[in-house]
Amino acid sequence: MVNFKRWLKHVFMPAWTWRRAFPKATLDAIEAAIRASEATHHGEVRFAIENSLAPSWVWRGMTGRERAVEVFSNLRVWDTEYNSGVLVYLLLADHDIEIIADRGIAARVDAAAWEAIAQTMETAFREGDFERGALAGIEQISALLTIHFPPTGDNPDELANRPVIIRR
Repeated sequence: MVNFKRWLKHVFMPAWTWRRAFPKATLDAIEAAIRASEATHHGEVRFAIENSLAPSWVWRGMTGRERAVEVFSNLRVWDTEYNSGVLVYLLLADHDIEIIADRGIAARVDAAAWEAIAQTMETAFREGDFERGALAGIEQISALLTIHFPPTGDNPDELANRPVIIRR
């Protein structure tokens, strides 16, 4: 059954909405936090923001989680030496935060830890403080990656650090 209210929200979400929540200064701060984080572990963090889904996807019932898995693949977050990539995916129309971890880190960190990070972010986002929420999430992800994938020797930066804005 189609959630008509959700479908309308996605159809009428203005394409510029992400700019209000994530202006250039916030994107710069997220990029810097990811760069600093990755210097402390062998993980890779990607941050993706999407305003809304295509109406046909919503009509078919695509969830934020399903879309996050697609984005994880499209951004090649899985393509790291230690299988330690983590995607933070925000679907603004649904107020949804999904954290997808590659198999190397997912085998060591349970789903409850990722959910706790998402809840921390959601709390700040509800207050309208997207920068604080994003940076807190990155900090907590970094702490997990530092424990499970500490740096040893060469530590290449395998994935882009700049948050990606997904546009249709």
